[in-house]
This record gives sequence, structure tokens and C-alpha cells, in this order.
Amino acid sequence: MPEPTPVSMSATLAADEALARRRRAGERVLSMASGEIGLPAHPALRARLAAAAAENAYGPVAGSPALRTAAAGYWERRGLGVDPELVVAGPGSKALLFALLLAIGGDVVVPVPSWVSYTAQARLVGARPVPVPILPGQGGVPDPERLREAVTLARAAGLNPRSVVVTLPDNPTGTVAAPGTVRGLADAARELDLVVVSDEIYRDLVYDTSQPAVSPAVHAPERTVVTTGLTKNLALGGWRTGVARLPDSDIGRALHTRLVAVASQIWSSSTAPVQAAAAYAFGEPPEITEHITASRRLHEKVVRAVADRFTAAGAVLAPVRATCYLYPDFEPLRARLAETHGVRGGDALAQLLSERHGVGVLPASAFGESGRALRIRVATSRLYGDSDERRTASLTAEDPLGLPWIREAVGRIGEVLTDLTA
Repeated sequence: MPEPTPVSMSATLAADEALARRRRAGERVLSMASGEIGLPAHPALRARLAAAAAENAYGPVAGSPALRTAAAGYWERRGLGVDPELVVAGPGSKALLFALLLAIGGDVVVPVPSWVSYTAQARLVGARPVPVPILPGQGGVPDPERLREAVTLARAAGLNPRSVVVTLPDNPTGTVAAPGTVRGLADAARELDLVVVSDEIYRDLVYDTSQPAVSPAVHAPERTVVTTGLTKNLALGGWRTGVARLPDSDIGRALHTRLVAVASQIWSSSTAPVQAAAAYAFGEPPEITEHITASRRLHEKVVRAVADRFTAAGAVLAPVRATCYLYPDFEPLRARLAETHGVRGGDALAQLLSERHGVGVLPASAFGESGRALRIRVATSRLYGDSDERRTASLTAEDPLGLPWIREAVGRIGEVLTDLTA
């Protein structure tokens, strides 16, 4: 009997659990490992979830007509019109991404660095990940030229790359790939006959709304699947809802049939009350768009303040344009960290920050990089308070950095970095 595929715990969830145990034990910890958005659910969404609580029957596998229509409208307003019949809902975009890899088949190209679950999910479906580095400051999208080289070499070695997963904007770097890079990716995908799976769950968290992230679906509409959800823009991670936009093409329609079949065997249908609330959210009424605008503003202010602490300590950072993530590089401090702390890679750096200071971050190795890389992923979205009262105050404050709990957290980060690099 063959051995089962090795499965590791998600790095973000494992780090969160470890920090929670230390907090329960009375230790002082600062959680910056998880991408959990520490903001309350909007009252209008809570009301719609409660009102739909009686909806306890199975629904359509692809999602309710109301949700699919609302999601189609959401994409239409972003220049990515789609027939609601080509929209599929699932219990979170993470589950949808996994189901898409099953439906597409073959091996999977992933950017380096990239979100912790892409490579793990590829292995779980029996595929082999094909890593391709990003261009500097353009996280989430593999370098198009190196993509061509990697796929050609992989196929010559007997692998079967059939898809490439991208993230726009990016986790872990908080950057956004340039329009020219996205066009280059789309051209390469067409040449190589790859399906592009574009994870755009952070799309609404680009700080400068006059320069949104460009989707590969603009340049390769016939072969690009777009996924999104409400986990990040509306902080609804626990509600587990996501949607996928399939291309209106022979590729897209065949993939839609396979994706719905996979979904029918895994989750049957998404949670009905959550779908009702999600349909309202994707309709983007004024109170919802205002809530997202406020959260985007909060993320930007706190991220920039924390970024200043890292650059002051001597780390290098690409300009963060979206999300609540930073990806500082301590390479300029390599000799000092090795001499003072015995730190020679990101794993040791993350361990030192956790054990000595109670600060939870993730090393670059969690995102597919070498263990030698002195980079870490820092998430600022848990700094907004430890109660709904404080989180709401953070969201509505004109100057959130002046709130005592945020000021203390940012100040502590500065103190830890001073101790680390002095």
C-alpha cells in the first residue's frame, strides 16, 4: 500500500496556535504571524446572516443564484464581466483553490515566495510544484521569462505543468506586480498552454485606488480563473466563503464542469446563511464600501508605521502598496545577526523573535524560499485591539496610531528591533 502524501500544518495556523497557548499561559506575546484581519464583522452582514439562519437545506453546488449574480456584478464593476453561470461559490477561496488544482490536473507553477498553501495544496492533489522566482518588488507573479525556462525544463524532465498560480496583490510581500509583468505572464501562459489561477482576495486592499492591481484575466481572458472572497476586505475569515470566476471559453466551460463535480464530492454546497450575507456584501451597498475604505486606510497607516521601524533598524523593504503584510530583508545585517545572536537564516530569526521577545512572525522558508534567506513575513492586522470595542475604535479613528494599544504595539516592535540589531 503506498504511503500517504506527507501533510504539514499550515505555517500561519500553527504559529497562531503556538502564540495562543503562550498567551493563555500568561506570557506577553505580539502576534504578527497570521493574516487574520482583526476587525469586527459589519452589523449589516451580521443581521443578514441571522435573518437567513432558517435556510438549512442543501443549495445548488455552484452556489445560490443570488450570490453568483452578486459576484458577477462585483467583477463587472472591475472590468471583468462574467456570466453568473460561470461563477462557482465555495466554503472559502482556499477550498476553491484546492478544488481548482484537482479540476485542472497536472503539475503547478508557483511563484517564489508565495502563500504558504499553494505548494502544499499542489502536493496534496498529487501534483509537483514548479517554483519560479518573482521579479524584485513584484511579488505574487513569477518572472515571465524564467517561467518559460522553468516550464520548458520541467516538461523535458517528464513533468506536466498545466497551471500557474498567482496572487494580486501579494501575500507575503504586500507588493503588486506591474501591469507589464502581468501582461508578460499572460503571454507566457498562452504560449505554454497554462491555465492561470489568479488569487485576487486582496484586490480591494490596494492603498491607491487610482492604480488597482491588473488581473491576468484582462490579457488572457480565455485561460484565467479568478478567485476572491470576503476574508480580507471584510474580515470574515470565520464565515468561510469564496467565489471563483471561470473564463467564458472552451477551457473555462470544461473547467467549470469539472470544478462543480469536484465540489459536489467535497462540500456539496456552501453554507446557505453565509451565502445570503455574502450576496449582500458582493452587491457593494454604500455601508459596505465605506467599511472597506476605512479598513484599507487603517491597514495602510499601521503598515507604514511598522515599515518605518524595520527600515530604521537596517532591514530592506520593497514599497508596500497593499494588504497588511511586510516582507523585510535583514541581509544588510547578516554579519551582525550572526555574530551577536548566531542567526544565519530566516528560521533562526523568527525563532529568536518568538522565544526572546514573544513576537510571532513567519520565516521566508514558509513561503518557499531558502532557509538561508534572512527574510520574514510580518502581518500587522492583529494590532488593532483585543476587543470589538477597540477594533471598532481603530477602524473609525482619524489617527489610529494615536490609540494607546496601537501606539504601544508599534513602539514595542521598534524596541524589539533595536535590541535585535544593536
